[in-house]
Amino acid sequence: MISHRQGNAQRISALDERAEALHLKRGMGIADARAMHPSIDIVEADPEADRRLLEGLADWCDRYTPLVALDGSDGLFLDVTGCTHLFGGERAMLDDILSRFFHQGFDVRAGLAATPGAAWAAARFSGDRIVAGGGEEELLAPLPLAALRIEPAIRDSLESVGLRTAGAVMATPRAPLARRFGASLLLRLDQALGRLDEAVSPRLPVAPLSVERHLAEPVTLTEEIERLVGMLATTLKSDLERRGEGARTLALLLFRVDGAVSRIALGTSRPMREPMLIQKLFHERLAALEQDIDAGYGFDLVRLSVLSAAAFDMQQADLTGEVTDDGADIALFADRIRARLGESAVLKPVLVESHLPERAVATIPFTEAPRKTTPPKKPDRITTPVPTTVFRQERPIRLFRSPEPVEVPATEMPEGPPLNFRWRRALYRVTRAEGPERIAAEWWREASSDEAASTRDYFRIEDADGRRYWLYRQGLYGGSQAAPRWFMHGVFA
Repeated sequence: MISHRQGNAQRISALDERAEALHLKRGMGIADARAMHPSIDIVEADPEADRRLLEGLADWCDRYTPLVALDGSDGLFLDVTGCTHLFGGERAMLDDILSRFFHQGFDVRAGLAATPGAAWAAARFSGDRIVAGGGEEELLAPLPLAALRIEPAIRDSLESVGLRTAGAVMATPRAPLARRFGASLLLRLDQALGRLDEAVSPRLPVAPLSVERHLAEPVTLTEEIERLVGMLATTLKSDLERRGEGARTLALLLFRVDGAVSRIALGTSRPMREPMLIQKLFHERLAALEQDIDAGYGFDLVRLSVLSAAAFDMQQADLTGEVTDDGADIALFADRIRARLGESAVLKPVLVESHLPERAVATIPFTEAPRKTTPPKKPDRITTPVPTTVFRQERPIRLFRSPEPVEVPATEMPEGPPLNFRWRRALYRVTRAEGPERIAAEWWREASSDEAASTRDYFRIEDADGRRYWLYRQGLYGGSQAAPRWFMHGVFA
């Protein structure tokens, strides 16, 4: 038996058939149960562990249908519409589920019906039963009120007026039931009988495209899994071509014979449908996760799913028949690195509309970087280009993430460059200097209203050894402001 604390007392929360044969019931106090049978075994409930176990079983049931939902703390809903023929029919599918659960050490009860409510009642009150379409009323009529999934308070109220079975409720006029017991009673009744639709919300998103292979002999080696990935990707390619799409997020599901499921997902920077490239990405991912994947006695079902897809841009070949795409190799390289080291392993710098150096460039994940997919628009008529002059300030090769303080003992003039400076405990003598380049604060973003204190004057400095630095003076001389401070913001070489 399993116990849980309710108020200040320990009570029975779950029990097996042997405990039920001893006339023990849920909700009974543990003290009373021990008084009746001192030798019974009682285990403290662990709701979190039970939840993890139920989610693991839901993952395993994904081999039958992707529409799997949790039902409270001890049940699962499987929407098997259109799936039963893949397993030889309804009875064969139900027997296969029960047999596999039994060999995994679980004692389960199942029911199959046209409505979730009828299937729930059949599983919990009628054993392993298949209810034919239209037979919901016959199933529910002799069952207790709990088979309707109504609240305990409503159930007690119905029993107090002599309505103790679902058949008695169905034989009672609806209007008095609604007035006295509320609309939720009729809602549950109509859902069970199929008069109102009841959707099963899957716990995981359903992949738009999936291909799988059932294996007569389980596989355990990584090389065998990679070979199966290539075969599944080849099958998936035709479906993607028919839809004019390429995969952006792929998931590989490995179903172990003892019920454990391994999910391996990866993303691509560009829509992809070439089997060899997909196999390469999963090769990197499997190599990174080799120590974390426990094959056990082997995997008997392998599934490759497309979780998200995007339009596939066709590349036009030149006269030699070759397709040139300068960014394809870089994208594949980045995808393989991300598959092995993680999504944040490859970042790409992008320009940001800001004239402050530390804000002018941001690094974002490679897959989120904008990519130009359409060629530039050609002009309607040929025009004579107008000559223009563009001035671009020189920027250092290496820009520090945060400017570092610099000590400047003296300058040739207040607004001029330093004669020497001390940085990282070393003294540098300035031989050449260019500047200043003044960059004012972004007043619309800065919290401080003191614009003079945030103004920067940048200088390109060269020391006696030929090394070049990018220094700036923050603040202005004169007035009531504090003396300006110097910072090192980058190096040129």
